[in-house]
Parts: sequence; structure tokens; C-alpha cells
Amino acid sequence: MLCPSLHLNYVGQKIKNKCFLKGTRLQSMSSVCPFCHISLPFSELEWHANSHFVDEELARDMELAQEIALASPSPKTGNEQMDYVKSSDVPGRTAKTSTPSHSAADYRDLSDQEQISCLVALQTKSTFYKVKGGLITLLSRCLELERDDIRSVITGHIDHYQSTVSEDSGWGCGWRNIQMMSSHLLMQRQESRDTLFGGAGFVPDISSLQRWLEIAWERGFDALGSDSFDQKIYGSRKWIGTTECATLLRSFGLRARIVDFDSLSSSSPSMANATEVEGQSKGKRTKKEIYGPMDVFLRRKKPNDVQNCSSANETFSEKPPTLASHLKISGSKMDSDSSKTNKEKNKGHQILVDWIWTYFTGENRGKLDNMRLAVSEKTPLYFQHDGHSRTIIGIQVKKGLRGSKDKYSLLVLDPAHRTADLERSLTSNNGWQKFIKRGVHTFRKPQYQLCYIDPGVAHGEEMEQLKTIDSIYVKL
Repeated sequence: MLCPSLHLNYVGQKIKNKCFLKGTRLQSMSSVCPFCHISLPFSELEWHANSHFVDEELARDMELAQEIALASPSPKTGNEQMDYVKSSDVPGRTAKTSTPSHSAADYRDLSDQEQISCLVALQTKSTFYKVKGGLITLLSRCLELERDDIRSVITGHIDHYQSTVSEDSGWGCGWRNIQMMSSHLLMQRQESRDTLFGGAGFVPDISSLQRWLEIAWERGFDALGSDSFDQKIYGSRKWIGTTECATLLRSFGLRARIVDFDSLSSSSPSMANATEVEGQSKGKRTKKEIYGPMDVFLRRKKPNDVQNCSSANETFSEKPPTLASHLKISGSKMDSDSSKTNKEKNKGHQILVDWIWTYFTGENRGKLDNMRLAVSEKTPLYFQHDGHSRTIIGIQVKKGLRGSKDKYSLLVLDPAHRTADLERSLTSNNGWQKFIKRGVHTFRKPQYQLCYIDPGVAHGEEMEQLKTIDSIYVKL
């Protein structure tokens, strides 16, 4: 039997040879399909014949999906319910990439467990530019070559996923940051690798991640947040934020936490009934209200509007601006009032930087005095503000001289940057700072959100608790 591609060529040539008549225009000719025996114009015949093979392939895919969905699940101990599905639980199936061929309606007609089983088998591995030698390895070398008075702490392995013009430019930064977070979890934490994306062992593409988020919503994760999207996001260009990142990861049992940093109100807008403890509060959303900076944006702009997701929205240039250029960009004048306002704002955002410093240096704080670089066991941070999101992979401090204050810089990966440019600058140790380093003076937004993942995997009652998205509130 001929392979499909050879068979198609053979059939097409046979049709042409059979139907060609000298001196007759092809458009006016008709012939009979050799498969279904329907008479149709010659100009449509080859396309029609090829469609038989497409339909046959689609039918095989759908049959396979149904077999997977109806397959008996792996034996469970006691009364424990399945919180997630591994690809190894599907008989005769391993983690294999394949392009989903089914409509959203096909999936919604299935039960939650059937949808998970289908998606485990059919999800597609995301493609990305792989940095030779590893991005963190190159960055570590550059950090170790910096001045003696600079100390740095970075996270473990991570891959950079950039937005592309052909796929997600202008709206996909949130998904790209989820992919970066996932690349770290899959490499650094075995328990996450066993549970994420059904145990596939790879980072799925944006379409597959959208499917996973819809399934999380259908299972009851962040029910209030899903209302903002009408429970549908697959195939759309809708913006997402920190809450969607946490929802997606929590649906696999991962302990994703959110921290709100807010300078606009005395308490977090969504935590009006929460009790503050030492400048922080923790509570749960009880109604559809503004929750964080991304929800403020979604409240102002409809979720289905396509917005410009770019680092330019933070008024960053490729090179971090100095104080003078910042004043020029914002159009403000240097006077006593504006100077005082900037100082107060920087002081407030220093709280954000201090929190990040404590987060990454927790277990390494005492070691930094004797070493330039330390690697933290903490996960990267999903970093959200109104208009854009990025991934924080570390932080560094430059010791102040003669009583002056220490200066901090966040180490950030931006989906808006090209990975090849980042690799080139790190390899040559020239210009990488403009891509990665961000000082306190560059933080000008009134609200920020972070998402991080605590170790371990939730089960049972804890899994049910994770369905309600809560937040720690920090006043700037």
C-alpha cells in the first residue's frame, strides 16, 4: 500500500491523465471522484479527492481520543480521588506530541476526566529557541565576573520563551511567563514533573495551555475569575494575569501563591473583609470584585479586547533609564514637590524589592558575604503589573559606600525580548544588563502582583481549598 503522501500524488496524476482532453479548457471539464463516485468540475476534483484522506485522519484521531477517554483509570488506593492524570496512566500511550484536531465543542461534551485524558494524549510541545550551554549557566558566568561589591542570587534552570509576531505578539506575555515557570518546575522539582500537564514531561504550547485552563475552570478552580472570560479562552487572544497562572498550576496540585503589592488603598481591593497582620492580610474573594492589578486592567478593558502586551508599556527602553531620562520620558519637571513624590514612591517600591530579596536569599543570606553568586531553591516569580508581565529569576545588591544605601536590581526575563539577542549578549558578556537588570527606579506602577510556588503537591481537602484563589496583601 502506498503511503498517504505518495498515494495523493498518484491519485492526482491519475485524475489529470484520465481527464485531460486536447484543446479543451480544464475549467469546463467534469469528472467522477474515484472514491465516492460524485461528478464534479475538474478544477475541484483533486482537492475533493485529497479531502477523503483528511477526513480519514480526523476520524482516526477522534477514535483514538475516545478510546483513551473510555480507558479504565489506574487503580486507586482507598477512597482517594484522582486529582490529575499522568500520561503513564493511559494504556499504550506515552508523552507524545500531536496537534489537536477537535473543536472546543468536542471537548466540552466530554466529562472532566475524559477531557484530561484526551488533552494528555493530544497536547503539543511548545517550540522555543534553546540557548547553547543553558541560559542560567551563561548568566551565572556573567554575574561572577561583576565587581567585588555586588552580590547576586538566582533561581535554578529556566528556559526563555519569547513572544513571536506570527503567534502571540501583543497579547501572549502571560502565557510565555507560565511556560518559563513550567520549564523551571519540570527540571528542578520531580513532584512537579510527575503532575504537570498529565506527566507529559514537556512545556505545552499556548493552545494546549488554554485547554488546561478551561479544564481547571470546569473543575471549579477560580470560579469567580472564570466568569470574566465566560469560561472560554481556547483559541482566543485574551489577556491573562497572575490569577490565571495560579489557577492553572493549582489545578495540578501545585501550591501556587499570590502576593498583592498595592499603593492605592489601605487594603487590597479584593480583601476588604480580611484582617491585616503586620502590614499583610490574607483572604479569599467572596464576590466579583477588583482583585489585583491585572483585574483592574480587565475591569477597565473587556477581556476579549486585544491589547498591546509589551515591555514598552512600562516605559522601559532597551536600556534601563536613568533618573534624568525617566523625568524626560514622563514629562515631569524637577521641583521640590515632584522630587518628594518620587522619593516617597521609590520608598514604597523598595518594600517590593525587599520582599523579593528576602524570598530568594532565605536559605543563602549568611553565605552571600563570602560569595558573589548563590543559587536559590526558590521558584522564579511571575511578575505582573498593568499592561505587561515578566518573570523574575533573581536579585542582586550593590553595597553602598561610606554609609550610602545599598542598591538593588531585579534580574528579569521579558517575553518581549528575542532569545537570540539575549544569548548573544550573555555569551560575549556585553550588553546583557539592558535585557535583564531592573533597578528600583524603574518601578513606576501603583500595583504589582507576584506568583510563586511552594514545594510539594496538594491532595484531598487541600486540593479543594486551592480552588479558591487567595492572596497575601502588602501595602506599598
